Amino acid sequence: MSRVAKKEIPLPGGVKVEIAGQVVKVTGPKGTLEHQVHRDVSVALTAGVLTVVPTQQTTAADMQAGTARAVLSNMVTGVSAGFVRKLDITGVGYRAQLKGKVLNIALGYSHPIDLEIPEGITIEVPSQTEILVKGVDKQQVGQIAANIRAFRPPEPYKGKGVRYANEQILRKEAKKS
Repeated sequence: MSRVAKKEIPLPGGVKVEIAGQVVKVTGPKGTLEHQVHRDVSVALTAGVLTVVPTQQTTAADMQAGTARAVLSNMVTGVSAGFVRKLDITGVGYRAQLKGKVLNIALGYSHPIDLEIPEGITIEVPSQTEILVKGVDKQQVGQIAANIRAFRPPEPYKGKGVRYANEQILRKEAKKS
């Protein structure tokens, strides 16, 4: 069995789990998430602890059990604490601002970029060069942050662009004449 799947998922206070067949619904103070686990996996709730067990003794079932355990753990963390991705903007004239439900970003193109903020995601702009993407779904938060970064990824010569807060950019030396 997968080492990841063997770990139990403790439920923090205020988090409720409902299991209906293969559908697991997790509700907490920050929101509600729902996930349908694979048919080779069974989920059990006993004494405030979630356990994931493969229903068959196959390698594929073990892999599905590990994946299901990781997804359920992220769901529990999301509805209790939430997820945050911080992006930094580097470059002269590069800036971001929030206009209602639209993130307006100027990244050196001939036009500003307007990003519609999807449901379930909140974006904060503490300063013109910082963007905080928050939400309960880890996959959705990471995808929105990756979409923002893709508008102008950091370039290796001057380091200009949008980067994650803890990202290290490998810098190249410019041509010498």
